[in-house]
Amino acid sequence: MGYSDSTTEPGGGTDVLDRELQELIEKEQLDDGDHDKFAHYVKKDKIVESAVTGKPVRALCGKKWVPGRDPSKFAVCPTCKEIYESLRE
Repeated sequence: MGYSDSTTEPGGGTDVLDRELQELIEKEQLDDGDHDKFAHYVKKDKIVESAVTGKPVRALCGKKWVPGRDPSKFAVCPTCKEIYESLRE
């Protein structure tokens, strides 16, 4: 009496899962969300802390990420800008 190993069946088993996982990983690496499209407002001390510890920061708009790009190369996040301007009034 034997059994069928689904990993050896064409189109099934762990081969499919491995391929789907790899596709998700590749997509995630290509599409990190819109924080790559905007420069966000974050408290300066939080940026310094993130640089030292690697902890993510939270922008005024609620986006959370680990900064690593030059924000001067991106347009300012409209939501962050709106919140910042309302705080200054």
